[in-house]
Amino acid sequence: MSRLCPCESKRTYDRCCEPYLLGRALPETAEKLMRSRFSAYAMARADYLVATTSQAERAKVDREELERYCRAVKCISLRILGTELGGKDDDTGVVVFHAKLLINGKRMLHRERSRFVREDGKWAYVDGETN
Repeated sequence: MSRLCPCESKRTYDRCCEPYLLGRALPETAEKLMRSRFSAYAMARADYLVATTSQAERAKVDREELERYCRAVKCISLRILGTELGGKDDDTGVVVFHAKLLINGKRMLHRERSRFVREDGKWAYVDGETN
């Protein structure tokens, strides 16, 4: 049996985010993409984070900086606070969440309102407003 998924869905990793991170499946909703991106941060999967960033924003991503951040952060927990659109039939969506993180030995509560868009049939992260 696989361990619990880092996204805190209460499902096992192999039945939750693993198929997305391995490219075997696509997240059907903005929330599922957000959860899989949290898991990617938790597992230092920068390739997935870059690939699931919107085309317009992808060029702005500093991959080396992203990799350093992933190695420095420990993802403790994730809580979804709300969603707007982002369903199977939507083209845009918003997910509001907070994540408990440990960065350089300091606990941090990261709250974000993330925007998502569907591009070529796939959900992609656009940007987020943080606290």
